[in-house]
Amino acid sequence: MTILTPSASEDATAASASFGELPLSAAMQANLKQLGYLAMTPIQAASLPIALAGHDLIAQAKTGSGKTVAFSLALLARLNPRSFAVQALILCPTRELADQVTQEIRRLARADDNIKILSLCGGAPMRPQMNSLEHGAHIVVGTPGRIMDHLDRGSLDLAALNTLVLDEADRMLDMGFFDDIVRVAKSCPKERQTLLFSATYPTGIADLSSRFLRQPQEVKLLEKHEDTKIRQRFYEVTREGRFEAVGLLLNHFRPLSTIAFCNTRQQCRDLLAYLQKQGFHALTLHGELDQRERDQVLVQFANRSCSVLVATDVAARGLDIAQLEAVINVDITFEPEVHVHRIGRTGRVDQQGWAFSLAVPGEMARVKAVEDLHRFEAEWHSLDELVPQGSGVMLPPMVTLQLLGGRKEKIRPGDVLGALTNDAGYTREQIGKINVTENSTYVAVDRKIAQEALRKLNAGKVKGKKVKAYFLHERM
Repeated sequence: MTILTPSASEDATAASASFGELPLSAAMQANLKQLGYLAMTPIQAASLPIALAGHDLIAQAKTGSGKTVAFSLALLARLNPRSFAVQALILCPTRELADQVTQEIRRLARADDNIKILSLCGGAPMRPQMNSLEHGAHIVVGTPGRIMDHLDRGSLDLAALNTLVLDEADRMLDMGFFDDIVRVAKSCPKERQTLLFSATYPTGIADLSSRFLRQPQEVKLLEKHEDTKIRQRFYEVTREGRFEAVGLLLNHFRPLSTIAFCNTRQQCRDLLAYLQKQGFHALTLHGELDQRERDQVLVQFANRSCSVLVATDVAARGLDIAQLEAVINVDITFEPEVHVHRIGRTGRVDQQGWAFSLAVPGEMARVKAVEDLHRFEAEWHSLDELVPQGSGVMLPPMVTLQLLGGRKEKIRPGDVLGALTNDAGYTREQIGKINVTENSTYVAVDRKIAQEALRKLNAGKVKGKKVKAYFLHERM
């Protein structure tokens, strides 16, 4: 097993590893350069030579480390575009991650002509997916439950499959997909390559590996974060004062966007009720939400119309939120390696971020486990240092408007942007993210223009048609 613990010098070594050193086609090399992929990340440099050589692989790396590119390049290298059959299957825990993976593979697959990639996930009608499969596909990306549905109906044929990828395998195990994964694997040809990627290494991973991976090689990337980018502080709290401490942190540091991690769903619900009562614009993400509710929460948090996202580790896996100013560990994680995955969501690219951890006296052993695994000494601060800054609770800068109508009505982001800039007269800077789903469209607008923008949208037209627009879960 290869274990990588990047230090500054090792990061520099990994960064010097070029995609040009890999045995990839000239067309793929040219596409990688066009996409700006020049130097490999540590997990890519460690796993790609193994995967391209055809070996089964178990790779441990956190979200955002570049694993999607790693397994995508491997499966594309084995693909025969002239054979119009499903040759690669990627299993993902959630529809959001499956969509991200699908988009990334499409970008990488531009090097070859006419490679068809299908996303098969729950929450979408079966019939259109079955129709698409009838027309053929080279690569399928999907969630375990929906893939099983298609296998049971006979609409998905895996006889020609040569690569099976399990993305975020630990998350799929957390969600109870063990049996589905095993059934899918048994439906694949025995002579295939299996690539398993996981952020953590619970016992279930070893069980999966022993069942259907063939002499897998292992790569383990222990992430470390630059102290200058993520500033960590620990606070000792009482069990009863934990939620009040979260409020103190938010009012003192006033981050525009924060994820507050809890160990249980009940803790999420209780903290959400507390924060909303204090006037914070907070939403929660946990396993009891249906897909529509989950989508709407993610839209609002990603477009900066929600200040605080209260989430469990399982629910928040796979999220990649830009401009996340702070992470609060409301509870110290039971698994010390999860700590680095939590705090690694802030301080991305060239940004800085805060990571605050709250610990009751009974959790000090967990803090020590985090210190030992990640080789740092916790910096303790007193809650007495936290003084409210500014006047009142800080409002998120954006507000989300929901339009009734989406892809079914052939609405595109540019149509909504045009209605707000050309017709309503707003500037591009006053409009935030625009998300178009099957039946709805969500657009973030500057809080200062929200009321007027809603009125103008309802009075005007989008794509030549009248639309109905509402505030999405907004207390104006």
